[in-house]
Amino acid sequence: MTRKDRTEGIYSRREVLDESERRQYYQIQLKELLSYAYRYSEDVKKRFDRAQFNVDKFKSLSDLKHIPIIKKKELIFLQSMGPRLGGLLTKDLGELRRVFLSPGPIFDPEDRGEDYWGWTEGFYAAGFRSGDLAQVTFNYHLTPAGLMFEEPLRNLGCAVVPSGPGNTSTQLEIMQKLRSTGYVGTPSYLMHLAQKAEEAGINLRKDLFLEVAFVTGEKFSEKMRATIEKKFDLIMRQGYGTADVGCIGYECYHCNGLHLANRAFVEICHPDTGIPLKDGEVGEIVVTAFNRTYPLIRLATGDLSYIDRAPCACGRTSPRLGSIVGRVDTTTRIKGMFVYPHQVEQVMAQFDEIKRWQIEVTNPGGIDEMTLHVEASNFTRSEELLHSFRQQIKLRPSLNVVAPGTLPAQIRPIEDKRKWD
Repeated sequence: MTRKDRTEGIYSRREVLDESERRQYYQIQLKELLSYAYRYSEDVKKRFDRAQFNVDKFKSLSDLKHIPIIKKKELIFLQSMGPRLGGLLTKDLGELRRVFLSPGPIFDPEDRGEDYWGWTEGFYAAGFRSGDLAQVTFNYHLTPAGLMFEEPLRNLGCAVVPSGPGNTSTQLEIMQKLRSTGYVGTPSYLMHLAQKAEEAGINLRKDLFLEVAFVTGEKFSEKMRATIEKKFDLIMRQGYGTADVGCIGYECYHCNGLHLANRAFVEICHPDTGIPLKDGEVGEIVVTAFNRTYPLIRLATGDLSYIDRAPCACGRTSPRLGSIVGRVDTTTRIKGMFVYPHQVEQVMAQFDEIKRWQIEVTNPGGIDEMTLHVEASNFTRSEELLHSFRQQIKLRPSLNVVAPGTLPAQIRPIEDKRKWD
């Protein structure tokens, strides 16, 4: 398949709506969603009533600001408040297709509708086409990422190798023998595969056949993108979303921001007040996906970005998110997984010997590395600690045990020292 085949074309007419058509589309989708959610979601009804928000008086997009935002961390508490995930769902659990569990812990329901997570537009924009064989290296156990990304590939006529994470030598063997043309995973793992392949004497261009890569779950630099694209001679584009709402944005061939997905209404809001900000101003990404089954209306993601409405050469007219410039809180995404300080604290509470702790995150060579520093005397349960950490957080850190009093007096639970230059 030629490079031109992968870089041209539009998947959906909604990607090229003019401004008035798009506003009308958002207006209709939001009006129907708010009415349905108020009628069938106990949680939404309580929220609207507390805020004295009258669905019948919703007349313009600006009226949405009168609904209080939901912080992602609140889902942990809300889901425990009763049936149907605390009333957040509009149907019973048994009517769903799947229920996943992400770190938090937060349950992620998946309904039976087509393209539930909304990634098909994004995979097409990234360059995936019918006949590709895509190697999906995201986890298939409990968390939704692996299966989440299979559906858009199937919609586009691609085949999938559900390889999951790890087993690097096997991954490379599969790529060689099956001639995989597509990669789906984190950018740092693709870089890791490249390094291990070169160490094994594999020529990335002659012995492997990757032409396109869809990456997400991590921030990465343009230098890292250029390095990977040059090593493999492929196209690498990223998507942005969460396990709660699915696709939020995706890159096209021109790499000038993340086109907002047509399945949601996205606001950039002040992190403290929830008030929408002007285009170009940096604030928290707040998402309302048009999802009647799980209507998370005005969900604050904790990520910081801004809106860019300048025309894009690809022809898509949707607004774009600029780069993700940071996080609102102490939550950190490491190797594609959110790590919450309270989760780490739950693990540490099992070990009386540990007096204090800190997680340090770095990314030498563009690959995330996590070190868990603990203060303890005569600590003999390192393997037990690392096992418990992995069970709870889904990641295994490097462990550094130091004497009590070694760590600075004032420390952050998670110290992010990654550099993206």
